[in-house]
Amino acid sequence: EKDEPGEEERVTYRELLELTCRLGNTLKRQGVKQGDRVTIYMPPCPLAVAGMLACARIGAVHAVVFAGFSAESLADRIRD
Repeated sequence: EKDEPGEEERVTYRELLELTCRLGNTLKRQGVKQGDRVTIYMPPCPLAVAGMLACARIGAVHAVVFAGFSAESLADRIRD
């Protein structure tokens, strides 16, 4: 579900797998590898889920932060 009530986006497991693999390959082309740290800053959506799964497939440690945090709070979470 998206932030607005009544808005939702549905994906199948196959679509999520394809999106996860594409995103994982993009991350690898950008130099992300096993053991790297990745911070995901996105609203709740299928692409954010695919990003988390892509990091897991690569073996990269990931943290998720959302837009509701102040700049200082975001910086603290990213440093952690």
